[in-house]
Amino acid sequence: MIQHAHAQSGSVPYRITLTNEQGHTWHADEPATDGGADTAPTPLQLMLSALGACTAITLQMYAGRKQWPLTFIDVDLKLNPEGKPTDGNQITRSITLHGDLDAEQRQRLLQIANACPVHRLMEGKVEVPTTLA
Repeated sequence: MIQHAHAQSGSVPYRITLTNEQGHTWHADEPATDGGADTAPTPLQLMLSALGACTAITLQMYAGRKQWPLTFIDVDLKLNPEGKPTDGNQITRSITLHGDLDAEQRQRLLQIANACPVHRLMEGKVEVPTTLA
């Protein structure tokens, strides 16, 4: 399945309306200190939230198939929390698993988290061919 999103600016500086073919609408903005209105997450926060959502969903799916007692998940993500590295960037991800899981189940869920589709996309080679219309 092809994933698709559309971004469109409007009359409010830096506030972007995002849509997809399923009819969902969400927004991005910049903080007031950067000239935005701080009405929505920043683009980098949206990227982090995509990783967090994918991580939690992937873990829920796996634990559900295994019928493991995973009751809920907290995923905390930070971009370059120690400052920008000299090479690349770093996203720290802290996952808290809630439920009566044993050590082996918890370790397997960590492996599964590292295989979520957004994680694999971020760690793989990504090209962005761009055209002007």
